[in-house]
Amino acid sequence: MAKRQFQHTNISFKQRLSALKNLPELFRLVWKSSPGKTTISFLLRIARSAMPVSLLYIGKLIIDQVVQLNRHGGSQHQLWKLVIIEFALAILTDGLNRMINLVDNLLGDLFSNYTSMRIMRHAATLDLDQFEDSVFYDKLERARQQTVGRSVLLSQVMSQVQDFISMAFLLAGLLAFNPWLILLLLISIIPSFLGESYFNSQNYALTRSQTPERRELDYLRYLGASDETAKEVKIFGLSDFIIGRFKTLSDKFYTDNATLAVKRSVWGTLLSILGSIGYYAAYAFIIYQTVTGRSSVGTLTFLAGSFRQLSSLMENTLNRFTAVSQGAIYLNDFLEFFEIKPKISIAEKPLPFPNPIQQGFTFENVGFQYHNSETWANRNLNFTLHPGEKLALVGENGAGKTTLVKLMARLYDPTEGRILLDGIDLKDYAIEELRLNIGIIFQDYLKYQMTLSQNIAIGHISEIDNQELIERAAAESLADSLAEKLPNRYDQWLGRRFKDGVELSGGEWQKVALARAYMKDAQVLILDEPTSALDARAEYEVFQRFTELTRGKSAVLISHRFSTARMADRILVLDKGTILESGTHEELLALDGRYSELFQLQAMGYQ
Repeated sequence: MAKRQFQHTNISFKQRLSALKNLPELFRLVWKSSPGKTTISFLLRIARSAMPVSLLYIGKLIIDQVVQLNRHGGSQHQLWKLVIIEFALAILTDGLNRMINLVDNLLGDLFSNYTSMRIMRHAATLDLDQFEDSVFYDKLERARQQTVGRSVLLSQVMSQVQDFISMAFLLAGLLAFNPWLILLLLISIIPSFLGESYFNSQNYALTRSQTPERRELDYLRYLGASDETAKEVKIFGLSDFIIGRFKTLSDKFYTDNATLAVKRSVWGTLLSILGSIGYYAAYAFIIYQTVTGRSSVGTLTFLAGSFRQLSSLMENTLNRFTAVSQGAIYLNDFLEFFEIKPKISIAEKPLPFPNPIQQGFTFENVGFQYHNSETWANRNLNFTLHPGEKLALVGENGAGKTTLVKLMARLYDPTEGRILLDGIDLKDYAIEELRLNIGIIFQDYLKYQMTLSQNIAIGHISEIDNQELIERAAAESLADSLAEKLPNRYDQWLGRRFKDGVELSGGEWQKVALARAYMKDAQVLILDEPTSALDARAEYEVFQRFTELTRGKSAVLISHRFSTARMADRILVLDKGTILESGTHEELLALDGRYSELFQLQAMGYQ
């Protein structure tokens, strides 16, 4: 795990303003997540924005009324009426605050759920090779992070609108009494705003630059404390290595973050002193106006309260502008993810998958190169998989066998050449029908922490409620005997992640994975090392069953076991992504080439 250097990129004020163009898209997403709660939130905030000036003005009237009663006496009816009104406004303010917090929390949860589902839905449309690109993964990780953070941005933007309305009322009051107070107000808050703006941009740059390392840190957490990794961590004594690397990274993050936090705190303190000077200059001016008889005591409290609240609101608003603009810049990360488009194109008028297949799959000079790779995974592939033919792919690791079958299932599109199905380019067929007619199980199949029934239904998820089909697929893969041993049979949770889950052996998991391939009535079955975890007897039984079930269907087998390969009608020997030899088991042995060499090497292990 190589060390990386953090790079800081400052964000200009122009960039912040430019990022605000993302806010309409934010509101569109929020509205889609819950139109009703979005409307309620806005209405509550508008009502809440009128409360500060209302309370201050009622307070002014109360104090003036008290002063007048002390000087001249009279009925207290009007005074107590004002007190009741102020009490009612205070209760209403508190109620509005609580309702706003409630609605915002509910709306935030709905928004987070909606955007998370949208990310998953968009990710499902992207190509497999895009998931194998680290730059793509950084974008995906940042988009995931925004699903929670953007609900905070929403609350900030709506609070900003609320505060603007409150400020409009309070400014009107200050302007009516003394416009010079506005100038002092600006002097008191601008230094603090500039400081917050600068340090927020530094924080954003630091956070963004740490994304790859944060992913590494999460991976180290997983390696160091996971049921899937515990065995190798113990046997290889990896704990100290993993913890050491984690400490190196986490200490680096802590140092960078602490350095920035200390600078922010020191400068924030100095700049807030300037703000306090401005505030108390205005306060002294208001007191002077009252002492000299130019305004009443009630006016003093109103102006002092208005100035104090305006100062606080404007400082919050300007600082929140920094946070909002920064959040809008972060929103770029979220929106950029949805700008990533799949490279595998879908035909405008796709053809239905042929049923039955007449001519088969034909590879014409097919080559495939992974993104950012200088070598070819496959090159110059020319062969045909005929209807009903059993084809075995043999070769050393890295020979391009798995890439070849991924091309057949259109998980990748060829970099060069083309693949034909019944004489028509594979790209012209409906991709959903293509994958529905290909049953494929990879060597690195997933062990879903779900019930046995759900694990099998993964192979044809639309039939998840078809228990009869699930049990038939289990019988065909010999996983039915496993179901009989489990306490809850097909409803038994597999894996140790959840309560009462049962862990399976490698061979048992492989039978479950094989059952997925039999869930679909596919015309083509592709099995990548389908029996690698099975013992000899289980392997024999699986292939006897496989031979029966694939009668009349095409099949592609990837295997390092020549006992498996020799069952095929034809064998392709791959080397460095190209077809080195082709023929039956007997023909390839007679050829005395690479296949014969590998076969003899494996046979020696049994002597």
